[in-house]
Amino acid sequence: MRLPTEKMKKIQRAGIRKIFDRATAYENEGRKIYHMEIGRPDFDTPDAVKEAAIRSLKAGNVHYTSNYGLESLREAIAGKLVSENKIDADPERELIVTAGAVEALALSTMALLEPEDEVLVPNPCFTSYENQVIHPCGVPVPVPLRAENGFMPALEDLEARLTAKTRMLIINTPHNPTGVVYSRKVMEQLASFAVNNDLLVVSDECYEKIIFDREHVSMASLPGMKERTITVNSGSKTFSMTGWRVGFVHSSAEIIDYMLRVHQDLVICPTAFAQEGAAYAWKNTAALAAPMVEAFKQRRDLVIEHLDQIKNLDYVRPEGGFYVFPSIGKLGLGDWEFCHYLLDEAGVAVVPGLAFGQFGEGCFRLAYSCSMEDLKDGLGAMKKALEKL
Repeated sequence: MRLPTEKMKKIQRAGIRKIFDRATAYENEGRKIYHMEIGRPDFDTPDAVKEAAIRSLKAGNVHYTSNYGLESLREAIAGKLVSENKIDADPERELIVTAGAVEALALSTMALLEPEDEVLVPNPCFTSYENQVIHPCGVPVPVPLRAENGFMPALEDLEARLTAKTRMLIINTPHNPTGVVYSRKVMEQLASFAVNNDLLVVSDECYEKIIFDREHVSMASLPGMKERTITVNSGSKTFSMTGWRVGFVHSSAEIIDYMLRVHQDLVICPTAFAQEGAAYAWKNTAALAAPMVEAFKQRRDLVIEHLDQIKNLDYVRPEGGFYVFPSIGKLGLGDWEFCHYLLDEAGVAVVPGLAFGQFGEGCFRLAYSCSMEDLKDGLGAMKKALEKL
């Protein structure tokens, strides 16, 4: 019997989960573990969102919706894109409600890439990006994001990796794992690069509301970009709805039509009553998101305060999301060695930079999405452990 293809051998299990499993094993033994490895808000979904879904469930909304998604949710998303992101969006023909942002990413590559098409992927990056390119037999091309450049993509690095096969660019701002927010100037440079080289752009904007020091600029809002941009988003981070699995993708009607043909064969549609809850959330974004964003800002400030007291850790100031990506180059330890040491010695779970791609080497990702109490205690335990080195 012939089993896994060469393609599947290129796809590895996420490094985040390897650390999480090891941390959980310690926890099951009774140890206190400070979970700074998992990137999910520790808040509950807002009650009003849950109540909207419950009302929908009790009303019997338990059947298929349109492949495009619930009409009221698409209208809410389109209204948000127009008013907040400055993207003209037609809820009838330019939106698909997806099973989270990860499905939206999968639709983007599966519908739009031919075998051997190359995709520029700024790296370090969210671990699914390169895998999503490999699944349809595309070729991910890592492009280094450098700490000395504030982890912003540099045009010379992108241009150096262009070939006749380059089809797409994937960007993510606010950025996972570095926590940086691309400036308007950088976004305009990337837009010109895409237009000049006739590239599609997948713009992952899942952390768009969790911003502290900059504005968020949507790629599709820039001149010449709506027709070539695939905007990916979800309620997972904004409303702490990670388990609901409701996201969306926006693009031109032509691109959305291609993506719908894949979507119908993957999930048909997300859960009907979960879509009702998401519709309420997107109609009330400001009121629901503001308290969590303020809490994350306080946590970000606490993390910076503690990192400044730890010798030999350099970092780029995070401006959004809930991650920071410090360098361990001065400590003389490898990525995995460092993270295992912190977990074994201090009970602090963080993720090796290499888990986010080859250009993440020499760093680690710390997620400040746990409670303020755990952050304080965990950062204190980290400082003591590193002083022993």
